[in-house]
Amino acid sequence: EYQLETILAHAGINSDEATGALASPIHFSTTYQHPEFGHSTGFDYTRTKNPTRATVEKTLAAIEKADYAIATSSGMSAIVLAFEIFPVGSKVVAARDLYGGSFRWFNDKEKEGRFFFEYTNTEDEMIAAITDDTDIVYIETPTNPLMIEFDIEKVTKIAHDKGAVVIVDNTFYSPIYQTPITQGADIVVHSATKYLSGHNDVLAGVVVTSNQEFYDKLYYNLNTTGPTLSPFDSYMLMRGLKTLKLRMEASTANAQEVVAFLEKSPAVKEVLYPGKGGMISFKVANQDKIPTIINSLKVFTFAESLGGVESLITYPTTQTHADIPSDVRASYGLTDDLLRLSIGIEAAQDLIADLENALSL
Repeated sequence: EYQLETILAHAGINSDEATGALASPIHFSTTYQHPEFGHSTGFDYTRTKNPTRATVEKTLAAIEKADYAIATSSGMSAIVLAFEIFPVGSKVVAARDLYGGSFRWFNDKEKEGRFFFEYTNTEDEMIAAITDDTDIVYIETPTNPLMIEFDIEKVTKIAHDKGAVVIVDNTFYSPIYQTPITQGADIVVHSATKYLSGHNDVLAGVVVTSNQEFYDKLYYNLNTTGPTLSPFDSYMLMRGLKTLKLRMEASTANAQEVVAFLEKSPAVKEVLYPGKGGMISFKVANQDKIPTIINSLKVFTFAESLGGVESLITYPTTQTHADIPSDVRASYGLTDDLLRLSIGIEAAQDLIADLENALSL
């Protein structure tokens, strides 16, 4: 078994035996010729299975140390696909600090009576909330945007003892910093739009598992409802994966330098950073200055999303987490003075100078 760097660098290579092409071909065809009556090449219709998508899925499973991977049309479609295999009325224990889009869908499903959610702020609260009635435990770690880490192995052991399934969103750390399947998680989801693709030019999601029964249900639902990743986007995701480790390490090195600067800045009252990865949140001393700070930045781009080679600044209150009611946000520490940074691969000194200038105004 090859090391992670080798698996990533070799994503898609030598997958075309017919021509020996080094890079994976993009198979745009929606339908496939059967050699003769009663025989198939293994590909029939591209919603069901596509050669380019199958190639990237093989790499995704390998880097997450899982048996199966499914590439979907977005991170949210990956979450929906993962949850839809569970029965109506399933009880979910989830981290309170969640991506706003996840919360929006969870909230809608709860109103419909499809699922029932209990939200917890800390690992201890989550563990205390898991009972024999719990069907699913849902973890984002680190959380978005408060950067709270959960011990996947510890939570999973307790969840499994109570008969619950564990789903982990691994978007922020990627397989470079954690592989939840090896820590006992049953299903892992990603917004592959973020670090896995890494260039802010692909919308994609991933669901991985080593549970055959879950995979069969996921695959059936994928084919039935069709949230599949297109051939071109599958190729783009594959191309992005090749530099994942290099990008993650560069982002982490930059983030650590930016954190050291922010922790000394008189304009900043709190820095939230788990020690690795490219995501930083911080709370400003003077909330009224947030528009000035954002408008003054030149290297950072004011935009939603994260995980690309370019550094972004986001204001969760009006952007990524706007669908979470303000009183709920405030109750768990997502206050209106918080800014979130996605650190890219630029020169750290340029990122720091940009922040220093904006924060000093």
